[in-house]
Amino acid sequence: MYTLEQLRGFVAVAEEGNFGRAAERLRMTQPPLSRQVQKLERDVGVELFERTHRGVRLTPGGQVFLEEARRILGLTEAAPLLARSVARGAAGTLRIGFTAVTAQTVLGAWIRAAGQHMPDVDLVLSEMVSRQQVDALLAGDLDVGVARGVPRSELLEVRLVHAESLVLAAPRDHPLAALGRAPRVEEIAEHEVVTYSPVEARYLHEAVVAVFSQGAITPRYVQHVNQVNSVVALVDAGVGVALVPESTSVFQHPGLVYLPVEGVTPRTVRAHCVWRRDNVNPVLAALLRLVLPARPVA
Repeated sequence: MYTLEQLRGFVAVAEEGNFGRAAERLRMTQPPLSRQVQKLERDVGVELFERTHRGVRLTPGGQVFLEEARRILGLTEAAPLLARSVARGAAGTLRIGFTAVTAQTVLGAWIRAAGQHMPDVDLVLSEMVSRQQVDALLAGDLDVGVARGVPRSELLEVRLVHAESLVLAAPRDHPLAALGRAPRVEEIAEHEVVTYSPVEARYLHEAVVAVFSQGAITPRYVQHVNQVNSVVALVDAGVGVALVPESTSVFQHPGLVYLPVEGVTPRTVRAHCVWRRDNVNPVLAALLRLVLPARPVA
């Protein structure tokens, strides 16, 4: 089996076309270099050079071997650099889960930070409702998620990263949009309401129920769906009105308006960064240093 020293000697001779100049380049004498190349040819089982009185030139087999030798040497030089990059979190893969709304409020900042400070990291992004993210984290299928209503677990670390209020999404020609002021909760309950699945979107479902429960009001829920963008689409189609996170207003529809709601407690809709405490991926640690706020989100 040939050695890296033999490969370096072979490449030097091939590039210089002369054993003497190659030996000078490698800061060694010519006889040991000649022996290195001869042993390499024996190990490979083919003549790599044609010797002439002026120097050497590559045989067809030598030309092919030169390409492979350069590739092997390049990998050898790059491997320690890559290993050090991975160890400090500057290279590798990070699997991130997110919801439709947190893609607008949190994920974008994460992607920009990673692109600027961790350009050699591959981000694998998966849109999932919060419950699916927690299951994937516990199963080891995600490194980090942006989720709502994360259950307490000794396995999970949870950090608040975003808080916002609920607002009303309504068709532009809806009576509530014509009030000229923020509608009250009891006024909203007089109309059909689109809301969230109590299973797949449990957190937002319970947040909406809590708003109406404060006034002992039970609205008429007409549809239950999983994703906020689906709620908005149904409101735009005239199915009903809906309470949605404030950041949902990024989903612009010409026929929709977003209105503050009188009496709703502000900043109760919260998103958390969540990851397994035993995750040793250095890329995760590097991202968390970049994106987690220095001060807790209020």
